[in-house]
Amino acid sequence: MKSNNVFGDKTDVEENLRQLLKDAFQGLVLAQYNLAISYENGLGFKKDEEQAVFWYRKAADQGYANAQNSLAICYENGTGITKNLEQALFWYRKAAEQGDASAKYNLANCYMNGIGVKIDVNRANELYREAAEQGLVLAQYNLGVCYENGMGFMKDEEQAVYWYRKAADQGYANAQNGLAICYDIGKGIKKDEEQAVYWYRKAAEQGFMNAQKNLAICYLNGTGVKKDYEQAVHWFRKAAEQGDVVAQNALGKCYFAGKGIAKDLKKAFEFFAKSAEQGDAYGENCLGECYHDGIGVHKDLNKAFEWYAKSAEKGNANGQYNLGVCYEEGIGIAKDKKKAFEWYIKSAEQGHSFAQYIIRMAKESPRM
Repeated sequence: MKSNNVFGDKTDVEENLRQLLKDAFQGLVLAQYNLAISYENGLGFKKDEEQAVFWYRKAADQGYANAQNSLAICYENGTGITKNLEQALFWYRKAAEQGDASAKYNLANCYMNGIGVKIDVNRANELYREAAEQGLVLAQYNLGVCYENGMGFMKDEEQAVYWYRKAADQGYANAQNGLAICYDIGKGIKKDEEQAVYWYRKAAEQGFMNAQKNLAICYLNGTGVKKDYEQAVHWFRKAAEQGDVVAQNALGKCYFAGKGIAKDLKKAFEFFAKSAEQGDAYGENCLGECYHDGIGVHKDLNKAFEWYAKSAEKGNANGQYNLGVCYEEGIGIAKDKKKAFEWYIKSAEQGHSFAQYIIRMAKESPRM
């Protein structure tokens, strides 16, 4: 919770703080609320969450909805006071009954997720709608999500687009990305790849990771925008630096192929490793291939086998095929034709063409 210009425009900050304290002790509700914000965020005073709760309660007891919502948040999160979901609900309801949009949204989240109350998706959506109609951007976005996924009422992709747009127009990056996806695939609205790029860019420029990745894919494939590998690399890097495994893998492939950036096998290995270390099956297989072929790293067949196995066990068809090869040829592990065939079968069942060929040949040549 933040408040701009808590102490007014006077230059004498100390005097303003003294006046704020005086007004709060005299029972002025807005002063009590602003004093609580100051203590919670360390604005002018040493940060003191217990004092923040004290003053939020003072203002809440006078019926100030903003303070009631803030006090509820403290109870929900255990900030400055022992966590108490019953009290959180009590104060959210007090504020919501006065029409506070933020309290309605927070109360809706409680009903949606079963926080201190039995899950009630219908009630959650009622509250999301009320808050959304008051212009609260988070509620607008959540209502869009509910309509897109049919949570609490019949699935309605057009309504999802409507509410995503409401939130997107207010600059909410999640909603901008959601709206872009709708344009990208023609969900709830006529497909328009240029509009998709427009909204991906809006969200990407705010640092929204998924939108950065999606915008990069558009540049990579020339979808809604002229194909531009350098721009693809630029946006993949932005998303990769935030930990997106798809972007990390894509950036690794760009470095490997020298697409949109100078070829650098060591960098390719580094980005595949980042993805693999997060448990991504595709990245694990790529890392296995790096170790197998000595791409950007010293060749190490034991490590190649280890990473192929991790990928295969997660169901990656390439990882399963490569693991089969390891067992068949004794790469990083003792030869085991039976296990090799088992992994080839798993890979073939997912459509891996080489694995399917091996299975077909095995049926024609039973000795294999």
